[in-house]
Amino acid sequence: MPRLLLVEDDEALAEALSLALRALGHDVVHAPTGEHALTELADAEFVLLDVMLPGIDGFEVCRRIRARSRLPIVLLTARGDPIDVVAGLECGADDYVVKPAEPRVLDARIKAIGRRAHPAVPEAGLLRVGELEIDAAAMSVTRGGEELALTATEIRLLVEFAEHPNQVLSRQVLLKRVWDYGYVGDSRIVDAAVARLRAKVEDDPANPVLLRTVRGLGYHLVTK
Repeated sequence: MPRLLLVEDDEALAEALSLALRALGHDVVHAPTGEHALTELADAEFVLLDVMLPGIDGFEVCRRIRARSRLPIVLLTARGDPIDVVAGLECGADDYVVKPAEPRVLDARIKAIGRRAHPAVPEAGLLRVGELEIDAAAMSVTRGGEELALTATEIRLLVEFAEHPNQVLSRQVLLKRVWDYGYVGDSRIVDAAVARLRAKVEDDPANPVLLRTVRGLGYHLVTK
């Protein structure tokens, strides 16, 4: 199990979640503030991050982590407002859970993110899309020989598109294949991830050439 860094200022909630997650086999370290969390990243393998923190809030902590690391991040938020959810995902979070967070739901999300970050059976060979070269086994993407700073989720999303060129993929299909959700998930996760991916692989993200939206249906990767 990955070493979890739980960033939560509510001591009682942090203790309850820590005990429950440890009972499920996780190694949990607690950080009560964003500032404290940023000093504990060296040994962390996964971050559970509360949004409403004193001092540096969860969004800013997420941005700072993502600027230097691909560590998987799940936001814990008491706010299910669409604007807050999208803002968190656009900061680079891999997923979010609205409080009160059920430990078994968190456990499932952690395992799902782990599976897509470390595929059980690496895909063979390289995938090429224009100037992009995708090494799914190594979880890396280069453009013109320079590696792009993509998260594991963004790489898995790009691989899914590259393996199905010119095919429209619905948000629910992408949730199942990329996020490993066996239920009807929140399509805002897909929209935010596609927006972030476009910002990294498109010359003009506002007018995408590769990853195009098919209104009412989903997205597709255009190769011709």
